[in-house]
Amino acid sequence: MQRYFTITQLTQEFDITTRTLRFYEAQGLVMPQRRGRQRLYTPGDRTRIKLILRGKRLGFSLNEVKELIEMYGKAPGETGQLRLLLDKIAARREELLEKQRDIELTLLELEEVEAGAKVRMTELQSNAKPEEV
Repeated sequence: MQRYFTITQLTQEFDITTRTLRFYEAQGLVMPQRRGRQRLYTPGDRTRIKLILRGKRLGFSLNEVKELIEMYGKAPGETGQLRLLLDKIAARREELLEKQRDIELTLLELEEVEAGAKVRMTELQSNAKPEEV
């Protein structure tokens, strides 16, 4: 296993910018070691980056991801981290299901408005004088 990763290696691997990686560092999510001006990231930093990006894809805020990551090394450790993760997943799922219901209702309403507009367009065309069409 590789002992250290450079900023270039990680930005290429995860398809993120150096600015993003430095932001995660400023937020205390990763803590690279320094060798002169070079940042050296540990395998643990690499894992945290992977978790951050997964959490973002799932719709969690950076603070939520940070909370999960920080809990791992503290009591109640992994058990507490998993409970918190399960709670956050349930909340996120409910939020997404609510959005899905809202989208479905909006689509139904659009279909109704569209059908009404088509009916009215047909009425107007059938009642129109030849020069108005």
